[in-house]
Order: sequence, then C-alpha cells, then structure tokens
Amino acid sequence: METTRYLYRLEGLHCASCAAKIESALQKTPAVQSARIDLATARLTVETSAGGKDMEQTVRKAVRAAEPHVQVINLTPSVQADGEGHGHEHTHDHVHPSGGVTAALAVFCGAAALIALSFLPFADWMTGGRWVVFGLRAAAALLAGWRTMLAGLRSLFRLRMDENTLMTVAAAAAFAIGESFEGAMVLALFYLGEIFETAAAGRSRREIEKLAEIRPDTARLQIGDGAKVVPAGQVEPGSVILVQPFERIPLDGEIIEGHSNLDASALTGESLPVEAGPGKAVLSGMQNGEGLLKIRTTAGYEQSAASRIIALVEDAAGRKGKVEQFITRFARVYTPAVTLLALLLVAVPSILTGDFITWLTRGLTFLVASCPCALVISIPLSLFSGVGAASKRGVLIKGGRFEEILSKARAVVFDKTGTLTTGKLSVTDIRPAQGFTAEEVLRLAGLAEARSAHPAAKAVWEKAGRPEPGQGDYAEAPGHGVVYRPEQDRVILCGSARLMEKHRIDTCGMEDCSIYLAVDGRLAGGFSVADTVRPEAKEALDSLRELGVEQLVMLTGDSPAAAAPVAAACGLDGYYAGLLPEQKVERMLELKEQYSPILFVGDGINDAPVLAAADAGAAMGLGTDAAIEAADLVLSSNSLTGLADGVKVSRRAMGVARFNIVFALTVKAAVLVLAALGYAPMAAAVFADVGVSVLSVLNATRILKG
Repeated sequence: METTRYLYRLEGLHCASCAAKIESALQKTPAVQSARIDLATARLTVETSAGGKDMEQTVRKAVRAAEPHVQVINLTPSVQADGEGHGHEHTHDHVHPSGGVTAALAVFCGAAALIALSFLPFADWMTGGRWVVFGLRAAAALLAGWRTMLAGLRSLFRLRMDENTLMTVAAAAAFAIGESFEGAMVLALFYLGEIFETAAAGRSRREIEKLAEIRPDTARLQIGDGAKVVPAGQVEPGSVILVQPFERIPLDGEIIEGHSNLDASALTGESLPVEAGPGKAVLSGMQNGEGLLKIRTTAGYEQSAASRIIALVEDAAGRKGKVEQFITRFARVYTPAVTLLALLLVAVPSILTGDFITWLTRGLTFLVASCPCALVISIPLSLFSGVGAASKRGVLIKGGRFEEILSKARAVVFDKTGTLTTGKLSVTDIRPAQGFTAEEVLRLAGLAEARSAHPAAKAVWEKAGRPEPGQGDYAEAPGHGVVYRPEQDRVILCGSARLMEKHRIDTCGMEDCSIYLAVDGRLAGGFSVADTVRPEAKEALDSLRELGVEQLVMLTGDSPAAAAPVAAACGLDGYYAGLLPEQKVERMLELKEQYSPILFVGDGINDAPVLAAADAGAAMGLGTDAAIEAADLVLSSNSLTGLADGVKVSRRAMGVARFNIVFALTVKAAVLVLAALGYAPMAAAVFADVGVSVLSVLNATRILKG
C-alpha cells in the first residue's frame, strides 16, 4: 500500500521531552508508520497508509493525550477539486503558544498577588492568620502555575521525568516545608519564562517560514488571445504565462517577449536588479519590475526554484549534525544522572546530619536547575537559523551536518563546464580574411546560422544580433556546418574545417579557428568560440582562499587545452583534465585523504557520483535535477559567490551553537554547585533553566539577522 506523508505544525511545543512524548504516542498508533518532530521548526511529519482526514484526527487525539496545551495545525498540501495544491491551516486552532492570553493574564495576576502577599506578615493579627496567608499564597500559586502543575501531575502519573514534573515536585515540596512563597514563585517564574522562550523560538520559525511567501500560488496562463488566472500547479512545462509589473514569477521559464528589471533578492540575497529580455532564463520567486513579461515555462510548480528552496529548507531540519546528535545523546544520559544526584544530595546528608528539610530544599533547587532545555532547544535552533540565513543568500544547506562540513572545509573541488564557466558558448574572436570586414563576416555568418540548433552556430547567431532567417535554400550537414544559398548564384558556407575541406576552401593562416565562413568559394573569415569563465569565478575563489580554504582544484572531462585557460583565469591551485566520471571519483577520494573535509561543486548529471563521494557536494541552482538531488548544498542563485557566504554563515551558526553549549553548561554547573552548598535560592535554579533557555534562543535568532 502506498505511503503518504502528512505535515503538521505544533503550536506551543518548546520542550524536547514534550516532543518525545508526542512521538512515542504516535508511534504506538497502528495507523502510523513513522512520526518525527523537529523541535527547531515545531513541525511534525507523519508517514502512514491511512486516509488524510482519519490521520488528522488520529494526530490530534494523540497530541491532546500527550500534551493537551499543544495545538495541531495541518500544513499538508491538500488536492482540491480544481487540482490546486495548498498548505492549509485551521486558524480556529491558533492560540497563544503557551496557552493563550487568558492563561498569560492568570500568570501575571498570580505573580502580582504573590508579590503583594510577600509583604503580609505571618503575625497573628486574626485567628488563623497564618493559615489565611498560606491559603492566599496557595491560591495565587494555583492561579500562576495551574498549567504547569497539571502537566507535571500527568507526567508523574505516567512515571515520566520532564521539566513540568521537576517544577511541580519542587513547588509541592516547598509548600510542604513551609516555603510557600518560594514554591509559588517557582511556578510563576517558570511559566513566564516559557512564554518568553516560546516567543523567541517562534520568531526564528516565522523568519524561516517567510520563505514560503516567495512562491505565488497562481499564474496568469495565456489561452489564445486572452489570459486566465489558474492555480500554478496546473500549468504544464512549455505553457506561456504573463507576469504583470511588480508580480512575482510563479514558475521557472524563459522570457519570450518583454523587457524588465528583475528583483532576485528573495532567491539570491542580491539587492541589485537584473536586466531581463527575450531569451533570459528566469526563476520562480523573482519579482518583476515595471515591464509586462511573457514567459514560456520550463518546469512544473513543484520543480521550480522557489518550490525547491522551500522543500530543501523544510527537509534540512531532519538532517542532524554531530553537534545535534551529541546534544540528543547527552540529554538522554544527563537527565537521569542529575535526577539520581539530586536524590543522593537529599538522602545522604540527611542521614548523616538528621536535617532533612535543609537538604530537601537544596535537592529540589538542584533538580530544577538541572533541566537541559537550554541545550536541546537552542542548539538545533542555532543550526536551523543558519540554514535560514544561508537560504537568504542563495545557498540551500540540506541540514546541520552539512553546515558543520562547510564551516570546516579545507578544500573545494570544482567541475568546469557550467560551474567555473557559464556552460554557454560565445564568440571570443572574429578574424576577417583579406577583402572582408569583421562586420560583414559576422552579418553573413549570422544569416547562415539562423536556422541551426548547434551550440556553436547559436553562439555566432547571437553575436550577430539574432537576425531572422533570410530567403533562399538552406542545408545543414551534421557535424560539418551549413550551406546557405541566399540567391541563385551565391553560396555561403559556415562550419568546421571539414566543411571547408569538402568544398576545397583553403584555410591557411586560420587553422586555430573554431568556425569558418566562405563566400562563393573563397574564405571570408573565421571565428573563435569558447565556453567563457563565469564573471564572478575569480572573485568567488579568492574569497574562499581568504576564508582559509587550503586547496582549490578543478576536475573536468574536457581536454587539457580547454582546461588550462580556465584554471589560469580562476587562479586555481591545480586541475585534472580528460577525466571520465569514475576517474573524477578516484581523484576526489585521493584529495579527501589529504584535505578532508572537502567540498565538490558541479552542475551536470555526470557530476552526481563525485558529488556523492565528497564530504559535502554543492550543485549549481540551474544544474540538472540529478545533481541537485545528489548534492548536500544547492547554490540557488546559480552564482559561485554563494559559496563564501555559505561558509561564513555556517561558521557563525556553529560558533553560536558552541557558545550556547558552553554558556548553558557553565551557568548550570555554577548553580548546581551553589545549590548543593546551599547558596542558590530556587529563583536562581529557575533562571538556570528557563532564563538560560531564553537567552540561548535569543542568541540563536541573531544568526538570521547577520
């Protein structure tokens, strides 16, 4: 039976323990084949063979049972009657991430009441005054922390240890030993901290979700002499669409009519507009300027650039790096370990000294401070923020583990054609023979090549200004060139040296030309045609070298004669030419032994094996689908300048993640030691948990702005 994937957002989810409980509940459901929650994006992915409506009800029931305060919003694209695919959200389920305005107001009221009651003495100003104050504080604590207490009691009943359990036990024990004010404040501070923590994490998620706004859901499809607005998902490749001024382009394509300036900043981060006219390739997500454009689509809705960007960023969260995996394993060992230490801290000294109350207070403070939330939330969020920041600069990183590789890359290896070069032939030199001018040679060659589909012929035709095919007879000899007779007694030959030899045309003195032109049996001139180096290649490679990359190497299947000028123009440290795909892989493995981790950049289907062999592979954004699928990074801007940007962002994300680890562990260690010695109050323990989490999350969100 076919497996279907469903996607949901979990509003109010901010705890790794909560996520684990929801995953566990879903995986025990017979209809669910797999369930995975990414805490950084608060997204739940469920794979099942059951129907969509039934699955949504199943998910809601399981989430409600595990974590009642978490709300489920369906993001799964649904197929409507008209065939349009949309992600839909049930807006009636949208509440405040931590329980809504009413719950937040209750916390503030409870906290205010606690502060007021703290100034009310326990003096016996009326019969039972002490108990009145105690009761008022208990009521205020219930008002401030009822949600935490309910969640904690539920976890205790199920024999689970999470942050709600820790806070509930600490508060209850504080009341039991007469520290009612401190116990109530624990609940209030914890809940208020959760609100700030969820708001900070939500800010980061919203920044990344803005990527979805670059993809229009509709397209203006040309039908006959008119146009009709239809779902973009219904437009087939090869169709003609119209894009009005200041609209976003919904599908990849090529302009066939109109001129405009395009804003590609949503895809590439480049703020300068790009001039575009007939023949210019455009990507979905680009914003049109003032001109009306007619575009022939070259890809479907899901295969277009904007859709690929959104899909790659969403999937990136599931590919964890070593740092994230370490934190996950650390949390599994850390939580039971500190719980055992807290029990020992209460039991052993109490037996030795007989002072149970003092050591119970210290043990509870120790337990509250030990919660690992700051690590399990902020580290994945730091790396995912890096993914979001890189995507704004035209670099799609398919997960945290590739950020780690990119941040430490010692060598970058490049393919030649379509990567270091444009992949498009162009005329580099025109050499007229005696009796002809360069302008005349180019005009006649352009007319002769106007109907040819050969890449070299098209380069000459474009250099000539794309003239319309002239009148007369036209014949093409595959592999040789064209024979064009514009008039009865005139013959124009344009093609290779073999075509000239066949018609006994002497090419002496122009043997190094790529294409020759002969008019009425006489050599008129020659053209040099070559694949040109990308204009940004030298600057991009220099930027990588400035960032500390040790080796910049090229692997190509082209001849050494074609490879050498490109290597020199780009300033490469070395190159290997004339390689078959399997030989590229062999060279890559040799380089990996010396310079790991190593990054490979390519664009063709023949690059897929070597992309997979590298520590990380990057594909050009306009490369083949096979290369993009095999790659770990995609340069959606189709520009090499994105590589240096990707390295910078990855290094910053890794730096923030490492800082958060050191910061959280240092603060926790200090508070744990002070708690054990009796110098840390419960408020310090709450700060070590929630306060550190909030600060770490806010630190992670800075990556999106840098």
